[in-house]
Amino acid sequence: MLKTDLNIKGLKAAVFDWDNTLAESRSTLVYAINQILPQYGLENWDKVKDKRDNNLSFKDNFSRIFGDKAEEAYAKYSEVYLKNVDKMIDTFPKTHETLNFFKKNHVAVMIMTNKDRVLLNHELPLLFNPKIFDNIVCGHEAKEDKPFAGHLIWTVKDILKPQEINQTTVWVIGDSPMDSCCAHAAGARSIRIGKSIWGDEENKTDDICFFDSFVDFYQSLLLSNLK
Repeated sequence: MLKTDLNIKGLKAAVFDWDNTLAESRSTLVYAINQILPQYGLENWDKVKDKRDNNLSFKDNFSRIFGDKAEEAYAKYSEVYLKNVDKMIDTFPKTHETLNFFKKNHVAVMIMTNKDRVLLNHELPLLFNPKIFDNIVCGHEAKEDKPFAGHLIWTVKDILKPQEINQTTVWVIGDSPMDSCCAHAAGARSIRIGKSIWGDEENKTDDICFFDSFVDFYQSLLLSNLK
């Protein structure tokens, strides 16, 4: 399969990451966490973010940042986040057109995110009609989260068996190495759009299909599927 070939013949599921893929939510995240860090004598997010483990969700990294105060700090963060996300969150050009393209061509559209379900459920309808998604799996709902294969296997389990997941049947569309690692671990195709929300880029490789934006991705979809 050529890197730029986005022919959907045989495609059963298009599985999307949420943060910084379908949703521009980083602005809200950074705003909210910067309201909480000073309460624990910590510097701003740009100073403490290097404490993260790239293989853990934002929520699961709280224990690395706040120690035994992680649960308390996350509750405060969530409260600030939910109070501000309505006026700050946005999506990207051509995301709606891309989702509709898959739906019109009978490809299941799903979300696979390590994000907390409470936050996702609040912000999802701000950007999309939730009914367009055939399945949504958030953090800690599968036996293992991204970057492990189990998250993707659980997400598509109603339509595909693990052995049926391959680069033709399942595409994982995200922004980060975590998304690519999950796709590859399960045998799916990895498509990356834009730059990682955390800036944790690795070298571009032939087994990942990169696009600068959803505009480019959508145009390539259309060109690859001309009838």
